[in-house]
Amino acid sequence: MIPLQHLQKAAADGLAFLRSQQDIEEAEVFVSANGILLTRLNYTSHIPCNGVEEPKSVVNYGVGVQVVIKDLNGSGRRIGFGSEPSDISISGVKSALDKARKGASNDPEFVSLARPTGEKSSIRGYHDQAIMDITDQDLVDAGWGVIDGALRVFETSETLTSIAGNPDNLKELGLIISGDVSILQERMAIASTTMPEVQSDESTMVMSFITSMVEREDAKGSGYGAATALSGFDEEAGCEAARNAIAGISGVRVPSGEYKVVFGRQAVMEILHYILMPGLNTSMFYAAASPFMGKLGQQVASEKFNLVDDGGAAGLVGSKSITCEGLPTGRTELIKDGRLVGILSNHYETQRLLGDPGAKEKLGVDPKEWASAFVPRNGFRFARGGGRHFDAQPGINPTNVMVPGDIDSTEEICRLVGDGLYIGRIWYTYPVNGLRAGDFTGTVVADSYLIKDGKLAKPIKANTLRINENIHRFLNGVIGVTKEGKPTLVWAADEIVYAPEIAVENVRIDAIGEYMDTI
Repeated sequence: MIPLQHLQKAAADGLAFLRSQQDIEEAEVFVSANGILLTRLNYTSHIPCNGVEEPKSVVNYGVGVQVVIKDLNGSGRRIGFGSEPSDISISGVKSALDKARKGASNDPEFVSLARPTGEKSSIRGYHDQAIMDITDQDLVDAGWGVIDGALRVFETSETLTSIAGNPDNLKELGLIISGDVSILQERMAIASTTMPEVQSDESTMVMSFITSMVEREDAKGSGYGAATALSGFDEEAGCEAARNAIAGISGVRVPSGEYKVVFGRQAVMEILHYILMPGLNTSMFYAAASPFMGKLGQQVASEKFNLVDDGGAAGLVGSKSITCEGLPTGRTELIKDGRLVGILSNHYETQRLLGDPGAKEKLGVDPKEWASAFVPRNGFRFARGGGRHFDAQPGINPTNVMVPGDIDSTEEICRLVGDGLYIGRIWYTYPVNGLRAGDFTGTVVADSYLIKDGKLAKPIKANTLRINENIHRFLNGVIGVTKEGKPTLVWAADEIVYAPEIAVENVRIDAIGEYMDTI
């Protein structure tokens, strides 16, 4: 990868060049380099396979330029953005500027490029040099480590040996380990006329999302791993997936109805990622598309429910030092004791909402009196499944999403429920009737159990249940949250959800017909 000091110099030189242009009122130079390394896993005991199937990498770098072009003929100032791949020299900046000029247009809602918020960055030098310098062999070894962990669990399982009749026959059960180990290397630098001192950042991440199956027994299990450093990553995702697959053997069907449900970590992550977090940013309020329109400062959830995003927390996987607007990351309280108290934002959307004549109706409060609720700490140029990309403009993205709780363990939260369901993994989770309505659905696909007398009992057969709920009912039905949040991820998502287990009452569950079993 390109060294960080080269990106820093390119940002400084690029800004100096843009400042020399007579028609430019404001200018910003963003330079980035990303490495995305992936090893796909596909071990099948009963079909010839390679185990580690497809190690590959994608490297990209380049420069993005945003300019405010002066009013020279009475037409109003114009805003333009352009980028150039694989060239961070002045020649690349000139090419990006030419594209920005050609595409420039009036934007009456644009106020200025990002300006200091008064906050300071809380972390520096937190990336892992071992990830930055990782070799191809290290990447393959990380994949094999996950597979070896899962195989060891399968091979030492008394349950599987009993079913197979002999340890030598285990492979005939159809043991499957699939998923990936992904590594992310990010470097960026930014400078602008509003913040001329070059800001820069380096971040690293290693992640794994694993599915294991005992195919003959129609049982599936999931495992997750995420760390900022290679030394913090191990085989546990594979072990977890194999243990969960074994626990899912002999699953039963459950009838439709309303249940008390403990949502496991992956299920919590899915609901937060696809349903809750998209409605908690300023662009959705501006567009009148959030489920929480007019409710800033009001009760929107059970008092048991709290929600925080913290991009500046030391040691957490999704942390960054600065945003892709050059502003410090930090902690934003979103829901506190069930009350909506914050919204994620970037600089552009914060300024747009503050200037919106309809903002008070959209938020439910005077935006100027509540400006501290949407400080721009989340403006990132995430794209294409990882990385901070020079050819994208800042969107609004979560970082480390956390749901603090006070229950000590899975056993304790199951005792709170008494009789109900434990739903560990869902997929195909999406809004119904548009995001603002709050209705959503998702299919229960693995890691799920009946809860009887406060204990996990029989496993639930995969792909036989569907959740049909509303995010308002979900949030207001929360009766308990565990303390420990484990980093859990959606493939190709940029935020990390430190997901706890959450108990919710009166959740609508619908049984899927028998004919779906073969799908």
